[in-house]
Amino acid sequence: MIVVMRPSATQQEVDGVKRSIEEHGLEAFLSVGEERTVIGVVGDVERISHLGTLPGVDQVIRVSSPYKLASIQEPGERTRVRIGPVEIGLGSELVIMAGPCAVESREQLLETARCVSREGARILRGGAWKPRTSPYSFQGMGVPALKLLAEARGETGLPIISEVVDPADVEVFDDHVDILQVGARNMQNFALLRAVGQSRRAVLLKRGLSATIEEWLLAAEYILAAGNPNVILCERGIRTFETATRNTLDLSAVPVLRQKTHLPIVIDPSHGTGARALVGPMALAGAAVGADGLLIEVHPDPANARSDGDQSLSFDDFGALMDELRRLQFVRAPADSPPLPEERNLAASGIDELRDRIDEADARLADLVQERAALALEVQRRRDPHVHGHDVRRERDLLERAANGTSGPMTPVELTVVFDAVLRASRSVQRRHAQSALNGEDAAAGNGR
Repeated sequence: MIVVMRPSATQQEVDGVKRSIEEHGLEAFLSVGEERTVIGVVGDVERISHLGTLPGVDQVIRVSSPYKLASIQEPGERTRVRIGPVEIGLGSELVIMAGPCAVESREQLLETARCVSREGARILRGGAWKPRTSPYSFQGMGVPALKLLAEARGETGLPIISEVVDPADVEVFDDHVDILQVGARNMQNFALLRAVGQSRRAVLLKRGLSATIEEWLLAAEYILAAGNPNVILCERGIRTFETATRNTLDLSAVPVLRQKTHLPIVIDPSHGTGARALVGPMALAGAAVGADGLLIEVHPDPANARSDGDQSLSFDDFGALMDELRRLQFVRAPADSPPLPEERNLAASGIDELRDRIDEADARLADLVQERAALALEVQRRRDPHVHGHDVRRERDLLERAANGTSGPMTPVELTVVFDAVLRASRSVQRRHAQSALNGEDAAAGNGR
């Protein structure tokens, strides 16, 4: 069961609900978000059917899945994790996290940070400690690497993500980085999951080498249950019988997770393939399937990298990938938001006046929709009737502007649904006209015979 508190709920009301749950012998797990608090309940929930009547409670949702806090509550409600100026989640721009697998030197890190920042990455990655299969492999620079990462952030403004491997190190990571990464080998290190759950930083949780999606979400549940709501899931490939790639990158995990969880989803094509030539194609595929971000390894000299050089992109390779992501409209240059129209004083209006204004707005909206369809039809008339009339890139721009460039009571998802319906109706008009034109050509040809 999940208890969703009202945005206006006081701390006293939250404590009262938690106390009521625990008095009935159940466990209560708090997840405090930017707008509201959610309380996960574990145990025989039949004893607490009264929770919906307590002060401050907005709604009580019964959840049948074993992961209560990670489970999706409403299809339109998704968590967006904010890291400084960067927001990761459905409806936000695809976020590129790029940098070296391991921090090797100040020069190497700063050179890479400048490159990925210039090309459009939003977050800098870099390993301070590296859990390696062989004890003789480079294990990372440790705390000095964290200090170098903080220096790179100061120069470029990019937030930092780095992997933490020991629960005892979480505090020092909190002082230097913006996102704590839990690697695939530690997905079920429950002491570490609880420790990062108590951190004030966002957490990126990688899928384990052979983990099912349910096991992955239950690992996220540990972090959420410990009080940290800012969890990002990262698909980095799983171990299968295939040996042509380092791992098998499970892109189907993205749409599956969309049905199961509200958490943001990132794809790591570097570890998912283990081969430099495959990183670009799988990054594009991850963006196309709907990932919220990409985690990519970049190195100034991949051939001489001390860690994972075979899967690291050179600066030129990374620049080419970013160009391709821009060309396909997955990554866009940030644009200034348009000025908002002057707001009317709705509070001073009576209900009849409000309804009259709704009627006026509906009439204007109908006229605007018809005007748009007429313009789309004129575009089609000026084209060859054999050519499809709509421009996918322009439509993507429209949907992105609808989701990100306005403010008001409608969510980005709701605005996108409205504009998508308008676009589909306009295309229907274009198709009907094109078919009529083709039928006319056929009839004229028949008369000529």
